[in-house]
Amino acid sequence: MAAAIGGMVASGVIKVVIKQLGSAILGKIKLHKELTKDLEKMKMTLESVEAALSDAERRSITDNAALLWVNRLKAAMYDISDMLDDFESDTQSRFGAMRKKISMPDKMKKMQERLQKITEDHQNYRLPPETHSNEPQLPDIRENAGTMVEAEIIGRAEEKLEILARLSGSTTEQTTFVPIWGFGGIGKSTLARSVYNHPEFEKHSRVWIYVSQIFDLKKIGNTIISQLSRQQSPQIPDLHSINIRLQELLAEKKNVLIILDDLWEKCPSQLEELKSMLKQGKGCKVMVVVTTRDEGIASEIGTVQPYKLPQLSDEMCWDIMRQKSKFETRGDKERLEPIGRDIAKKCKGVALAAQSLGHLLKSKPCGEWDLVRNNHIWNLSAYTDASSKHEVLGSLLLSYKFMPPYLKLCFAYCAIFPKGHTMIKEELIYQWIALGFMEPSSTSSNWQLGESYITQLLEMSFLQHSKADAQKLYQDLDFTLFVMHDLVHDLARLVMVDEFNLAGPNCRYAWHTDFLKPLKSSITSSEKLRALHGHGSSWPYQFHRDAISPAKYVRTLHLRHLTGVSSNEFLDSIGQLKQLKYLSAPHMDDVRDLGWIDMLQKLNYLDLRGFHNISALPESIGEMEGLMYLDLSRCESLRELPHSFAKLKELVDLNLSYCVNVLGITEALADLTKLQRLGLSACKNLRGLPDVIISLTELRYLTLADCLHHIFDRSSTDQAERFIDRICTLPNMEHLDCLLMVILLLVYRKVLAASGSWSLRGACKLP
Repeated sequence: MAAAIGGMVASGVIKVVIKQLGSAILGKIKLHKELTKDLEKMKMTLESVEAALSDAERRSITDNAALLWVNRLKAAMYDISDMLDDFESDTQSRFGAMRKKISMPDKMKKMQERLQKITEDHQNYRLPPETHSNEPQLPDIRENAGTMVEAEIIGRAEEKLEILARLSGSTTEQTTFVPIWGFGGIGKSTLARSVYNHPEFEKHSRVWIYVSQIFDLKKIGNTIISQLSRQQSPQIPDLHSINIRLQELLAEKKNVLIILDDLWEKCPSQLEELKSMLKQGKGCKVMVVVTTRDEGIASEIGTVQPYKLPQLSDEMCWDIMRQKSKFETRGDKERLEPIGRDIAKKCKGVALAAQSLGHLLKSKPCGEWDLVRNNHIWNLSAYTDASSKHEVLGSLLLSYKFMPPYLKLCFAYCAIFPKGHTMIKEELIYQWIALGFMEPSSTSSNWQLGESYITQLLEMSFLQHSKADAQKLYQDLDFTLFVMHDLVHDLARLVMVDEFNLAGPNCRYAWHTDFLKPLKSSITSSEKLRALHGHGSSWPYQFHRDAISPAKYVRTLHLRHLTGVSSNEFLDSIGQLKQLKYLSAPHMDDVRDLGWIDMLQKLNYLDLRGFHNISALPESIGEMEGLMYLDLSRCESLRELPHSFAKLKELVDLNLSYCVNVLGITEALADLTKLQRLGLSACKNLRGLPDVIISLTELRYLTLADCLHHIFDRSSTDQAERFIDRICTLPNMEHLDCLLMVILLLVYRKVLAASGSWSLRGACKLP
């Protein structure tokens, strides 16, 4: 069944390729006249195929012939995309241009023949297109994603009171474990979150931990330590030291609430060790809420009677759908209600299903509600993914089916992440951009489109705001964090089938941890990879020079926890990645030379934070005309920004925080008129910054912690006052460093205005 669902992402892939062909035809790639005609013919062929694809995707769920045709078409689309990117790269060099003249006609001929065969096969399979123009489509939101306010929890008031009673029932200074158990999607985490946010615990020290199927006591302990201490603490490597530190922290607290979300560990000795870890700290009352799907785990971990969370009633599911679909604003409620109640029964008591379907039906006419009620996908009932043993409900699949093609791709891409992974909004959107997942728009930028996709996924409950927001992953700029419910993650992996499986022949998007071996020895299709997330998994981290380079068509490369990598090794690894548009490789301390940047002119995202031994940027960085994001924070040895830096006209996000020695910052910033987010904390050489900030009219976010005394050195009173007026308009004024800065400046303006002097040197150092 999983393979059948995988055909549903093809409509998004063909949209991306048609967009690429259109760009090539319009002159993005320098082509011979005859080759341009070939591309126009190919584009027309794909547009004709696209007209029949929607019906073929629908049939592919139950029809093997349709599934085979859709998968062959999808594979051809990826290969056409790679071919077009190759042609574009070859035009950048004389040798490449010569090679292009020789190879391109031959490649085009073979691809045309392949498409012709696919078109003929479609006719042979007798899959005439059917019209479903009245099927509902998810709204195409274009406004920016704002702060999502979580809807009121429906139907769980009694359950919430019961959990609160069990927590408050313990009057002794000891640790109380209250387990909540029930099947996936029923609302255990939502109920735990409502307890976590209850006013009764407002003054408690609170901790939220997603445990997941991988039970790691050290990770749990370190996370509790980090959240209790409210700072990014170094990882403690052994359990004994973790227990000692926990005992110290808990002894300082009076009341602590800990949520252990999604516990899967069944081993009694492991669970006993977890309980022992949290029974620390004399004089401290510790309350622990545990969510799990397993009754046995609940019985083992609990110090009070485990609470089985019942399914929602059909009436409760209907109430959720009413809220999410804005039912009360409708003028045709009498006609819709019986249909809506029938759909609510199909939710099987699962809140997540009701939320998703409610959003799908918002603003839809009665006929489309009826189409959802009678859709063939319900006939599939629920099915089980053999790898995870989790049910994926037909309601979630229906919501996916009716997504716009580009949103389908963006959602399915999230299958690359492990279950429970915290996604950073800014990184995710830039990865979508690098992979070409943005629908062409004359009114919205790629970033705005990305934010609208995030909004839609949040409204569908396909993404959720992370409870880890309070624990900042980055200290220099604020980020928005998301997680994906386990059932939704299962759906994403079913949709992607084998395209996220590094061991399979069709992998396109991979999460990789073994860098000791060449990539080509791990899989048979390394050239097909379009996104590679690398995370070091052992200490000391080591790096094989061919661990990345075989993935020559990769667009997104996201590396974490890889240290001990030399400049030569890094150059050898990425020098051949001509299509790379997104590179995140922080904290590679041993890399001392950035000469390899010359080869990566397509980058639109570059994260080099923590490159402590980099003293200069190459002049060639100015040739990255499409660069939108650059993070150089904590590059303490960086001495200067090159003159070419001012050529980065598309730069939207720039972080130079804690580059304490860098020169030429203000000169470089003056021409970066599209900047929206800027980090300059602890930067010393900021003379003339007030005038520059005033000129950056698009700026929305600014951090200036610990550098005010440098900013106002030699600044006039007029400059300073205009600077204050400008930063007071920034949306991030609620953040502590900016708030303190504004308060201090306003105070000094009043005190010193009469004298006409403006000398804040040494007087405005912020924490």
